[in-house]
Amino acid sequence: MSDTQASRIPHGRGLAPLLLPLAVGALIAVGLGVYGRAHVPTGYAIGPAGFSGPLAMKSWLTTGAFLLGLVQLFSALVMWGRIRLRAPWIATLHRWSGRVAFLLTIPVAFHCLYALGAQYDTPRVMVHSLLGCFFYGVFAAKMLALPRRGLPGWTLPVLGGLAFTALTGLWLTSALWFFTAIGITL
Repeated sequence: MSDTQASRIPHGRGLAPLLLPLAVGALIAVGLGVYGRAHVPTGYAIGPAGFSGPLAMKSWLTTGAFLLGLVQLFSALVMWGRIRLRAPWIATLHRWSGRVAFLLTIPVAFHCLYALGAQYDTPRVMVHSLLGCFFYGVFAAKMLALPRRGLPGWTLPVLGGLAFTALTGLWLTSALWFFTAIGITL
């Protein structure tokens, strides 16, 4: 741990401020998984307005969220000084791209949980179900950690990186699969 990171942790507190966000995130991830497994899937959830079907809708919305996740990654690297770019607007871009990306995932997650439930019968679908639960858990942990003071300097980059990794995995196991197996359709 560098001196800069160590100075961000108040003496005697250690990782204590991170426990609540991580606990809430874990509860959300487990709760979604339990609901997805216990809920009897309906086979339908929302009308895919403007799309040929629910899989196309979910694939395109997930692709939009993934592309905005790339914007999140880039803007975070700029904000943390890993990419040198003079951009006073970068924090605003980071916040708004994250908000829109999250909003794009809501109808997808609702459809997945309500219409399909968590499924573990095939490896791709099992990984997708687990990543979906993990994504919302780590996202909640990151949002709860943002306003907290006294967290280690690595907290937000690690939580953001985990959220981006989960979103990438979700895109790979859903949208990319759809586009390669079914084709690129609206």
